[in-house]
Amino acid sequence: MKVIVNQDACIGCGACCAICDEVFEIDEEGLSVAKVEEVPSNLEESVKDAADSCPTSAIEVSE
Repeated sequence: MKVIVNQDACIGCGACCAICDEVFEIDEEGLSVAKVEEVPSNLEESVKDAADSCPTSAIEVSE
């Protein structure tokens, strides 16, 4: 599974970091970024939960 954060849609609320800080972090501009391109299998459910929780649907997940 791959994950990216659409920087144009992100508002930096931090919900994704709260759900899965192993994959997401807030950058110097105050927006979320994915720390990894390929999500480890043990974190896939957390990343999906983070994507579902994003208020602006900025997290894009692909298989």
